[in-house]
Amino acid sequence: MRDLGAGFGYLIKGQRWVGRHGRWFGFGLLPGLITLVLYAGALVGLGYGADNLVDWATPFADDWSSPWLGLLRNTLTVLVFGLGLFLAVITFTAVTLLVGQPFYESLSEQVDRTEGGEVPESGLPLWRELWISARDSVRILVRVGLYAVLLFALGFIPVLGQTVVPVLGFCVTGYFLAEELTAVALQRRGMVLRDRLALLRGRRLLTLGFGVPLGLAFLVPFVAVFLMPGAVAGATLLARELVAPAEDEDEDEDDAPAPAPYTLDKD
Repeated sequence: MRDLGAGFGYLIKGQRWVGRHGRWFGFGLLPGLITLVLYAGALVGLGYGADNLVDWATPFADDWSSPWLGLLRNTLTVLVFGLGLFLAVITFTAVTLLVGQPFYESLSEQVDRTEGGEVPESGLPLWRELWISARDSVRILVRVGLYAVLLFALGFIPVLGQTVVPVLGFCVTGYFLAEELTAVALQRRGMVLRDRLALLRGRRLLTLGFGVPLGLAFLVPFVAVFLMPGAVAGATLLARELVAPAEDEDEDEDDAPAPAPYTLDKD
């Protein structure tokens, strides 16, 4: 259970880091603000057009009498807008990281620089980094979607669906949110998605301690924008913790004495 507290500690440390480096906080706000404006415009457009979309999709109900026609289409309109809002929430981080790839990579490098030690660089051109980020984000969203369908089905089970399932939902959200954020630092260290997921599974409680509180905070409107710079900084600190055992092991192997030459026993 100590890892849960340690994961939350990295979230707090990341917010403190950007608090001490105000210029980087403002620098890291830009992608979130750009994404927020884009999403706000899309949701406003959906709000105005949802009823027309529902009317177009339900021509079979044109001859229904009142109140059934209004009940059907009003319910579907609410569901369409709710689905749009849900998709906005679960994709906001991925899109913000994609929009802000150069911003957040620079921020992550600066965190590594201030913490000391090696400052890895991917060495890839920007278009290649954007392609890898977009591809990995789609793969993560597919995984999240599969879990969402499963948890939605389990939600109909009495008692379990109203207690355990919501907790599992927040854990899934937090886990993959942590993956998306640590990817900024781990991709610079040459780690592909499969290796990153394996690394996070090895320290699952540490990952959940970081991601779950952040996922809960992101439910509050506009909070995600202001927490993103600190979240990237905290995820970089978390990534350093995750790769530290492997780096220490490599150092120990380099420092180990060479084995004695093998000789035949004359006896």
